[in-house]
Amino acid sequence: MSRPPYSEIVANLPSVTPFVGPETIERQQGKAFRVRIGANESAFGVSPRAAAAMSEAARGVAWYCDPEGYELRAELAAMHGVDIENVTLGAGIDDLLGLIVRMYMDPGDAVAASLGCYPTFVYHVDGFGGRLETVPYRNDRNDLTALTDLAAKQQASILYLSNPDNPTGSYYGSNAISDLLERVPPECLFILDEAYLDFVPPDTILPIDVDDPRLIRVRTFSKAHGMAGARVGYAIAHRDVIRTFDKVRLHFGVSLVAQAGALASLRDPEFVASVVKAVEAGREDYRELAADAGISSLPSQTNFVAFDFGTGERAGAVMNTLIEHGVFLRKPAASGLDRLVRVTVGTPGDRAVFSELFLEVMNEA
Repeated sequence: MSRPPYSEIVANLPSVTPFVGPETIERQQGKAFRVRIGANESAFGVSPRAAAAMSEAARGVAWYCDPEGYELRAELAAMHGVDIENVTLGAGIDDLLGLIVRMYMDPGDAVAASLGCYPTFVYHVDGFGGRLETVPYRNDRNDLTALTDLAAKQQASILYLSNPDNPTGSYYGSNAISDLLERVPPECLFILDEAYLDFVPPDTILPIDVDDPRLIRVRTFSKAHGMAGARVGYAIAHRDVIRTFDKVRLHFGVSLVAQAGALASLRDPEFVASVVKAVEAGREDYRELAADAGISSLPSQTNFVAFDFGTGERAGAVMNTLIEHGVFLRKPAASGLDRLVRVTVGTPGDRAVFSELFLEVMNEA
């Protein structure tokens, strides 16, 4: 039977998604995970104020949400010292990255990033017909000089950087990012993905400057705020850039319940601070655990620690065995990073279960 043809771009895409969800693996294995520490979600839950606000908002889901997200945007703008015209919302950073790629990249354009960067960004570049150009990490950190050189050489329309980085956990302070921005070619957009910024010392963060239309900063409520399932993110940028988002964004894309929860979470900074403190303690536990097992771990300014197994083969074998034992984990696939397994900081109970199983598997390996 004949059928309408798919677009050329879609027809040539691989039939894959950026991530296999833990639920998919659970269905395949026929059992639930004992510990879920593979997707960098927050095991510490959501602010009680946010939970109450979302429960109350659920009473009104017969009505559409505010398509402008005005109240949440106003709160974010005030928090960051910018105008509301400098902030837009999205259904998580994943949504915003897709919109940005659509806004700035034509089919065939080069896009510059590190080899092994956030897979969803790569997913969007491929999905809109872009050409991803990469440079490898250097000493397990993004090579900032190589990235800007690549952007210039390839005449890239976009340069992407996650800082703090996923999947290594490394971080560059304000001086290094400021220097990088000075080297970004004038016709190239710089996306600064700051999903894990809540976990870094505030005095090291690049000050917000919304006067530069070459820079878009994206942030999320999925990590320290514990709202990964609600899907809320936001972008900070020049007001002309934010107005352009309105041409392409899904106007009811951040639900009534999600907006209410995010607003309440912003108004509970003590809860977020408690999560950050708990994550710091968990990272130290993981560093000690890796050392006890005779392997190294990478320094991290995120809510995860990358365990270094030396080779991709060994990392894959240990991870797969732990998955079979009920521990959900993930690892990067890119050459040079495939020796790592990324372990999200769980609760003390999660870490106790993981530690026991991890040492057992390592002793048998």
